[in-house]
Amino acid sequence: MKYAYVGCRTTKARNARGRGLMVYEIGADGSWTEKQCLFTDENPSYQCIDAEKKYLYSVHGDLTKVSSYRIKEDGTLDYLNTIDIGGKNPVDVTMDKENRRVIVATLQGGTLYTIDRNEDGSLGKVVATFTFEGKEEGKVSTVHQCLWDQTKTWMFSCAQGRINGYGQMRALKYNPEDGSFTESDRFLARTWDEPRHAAVHPNNRWVYMVEEKGNKVLYFQFHPETGKMTALQELSTVPETVTGYSDASEVMIDPSGQYVLTSSRYCDLMAVYHIDPLTGYLKNVGFAPCLGKTPRFFCFAPDGDCYVANEDSDTIIRFRFDPVNGQLIPTTQIIETGSPVCINFL
Repeated sequence: MKYAYVGCRTTKARNARGRGLMVYEIGADGSWTEKQCLFTDENPSYQCIDAEKKYLYSVHGDLTKVSSYRIKEDGTLDYLNTIDIGGKNPVDVTMDKENRRVIVATLQGGTLYTIDRNEDGSLGKVVATFTFEGKEEGKVSTVHQCLWDQTKTWMFSCAQGRINGYGQMRALKYNPEDGSFTESDRFLARTWDEPRHAAVHPNNRWVYMVEEKGNKVLYFQFHPETGKMTALQELSTVPETVTGYSDASEVMIDPSGQYVLTSSRYCDLMAVYHIDPLTGYLKNVGFAPCLGKTPRFFCFAPDGDCYVANEDSDTIIRFRFDPVNGQLIPTTQIIETGSPVCINFL
């Protein structure tokens, strides 16, 4: 069996309709059947699954908490524990290479947290932190991602900056001995462009980053020997005919490694760019409606299909993706689920 784990927003402050962490069983025909709705705290908004596929970790957006769950044989979850890391609004979570520690990025906290795991998979203590300083003492740059390179030696971390900080993306060297990070390079964005998320090409030499308010996708050449990165290109994430408000939200590389895709909220569009196989430069090959409101998140399933989570229309839309021409082809499948903002497949 295949399973999908869907994170969501649940609070009135987020104008949300989510009910909790959702577990769906995916049938042989691709249909989704709800198996579990688990509520342990508000806004289980982003998740990751450990390397052994035995445990799931979820951050609680707008709070300061992270939770752990054991994945049972039938795909459902057993709650283990919740810890308070102190950093407000955790927005991303991942496992380290040794599958030993959990890394969490906090937005208003402006900090990466490294957390030990206990033997039973539950969360232990915070063992290291790395804070993105702000423009003044006591202020921070708002961190929105913790993304590994393909070897899990380096981490890319985007920070939006906002009013008190600096919009940037940093490359950080991870020390598996103590869970600490050391900066190797930093890209400073234009004021108010707000770097949000990045994606790393399978060759580990090309990195693509979206800027939320700038509505741009940037191409970087990465040097894994030194941890240095060079910005080489930027393109718009919306068509030239879009003149209204828009926020770029997500960026992914398709499973074939030939295309970069981005999503943009409020104009509710997906963009597709072909990757030059020799240079890594991008060329836009089209835009497509996401068929819902506010595509905060999308990802590719193991079968190569693209699933778009439309937060404000309470839907996940399944698209076929054609790696020959980069087309997103809508299917008739619409999964109705409250305020979805993250999907993990198992």
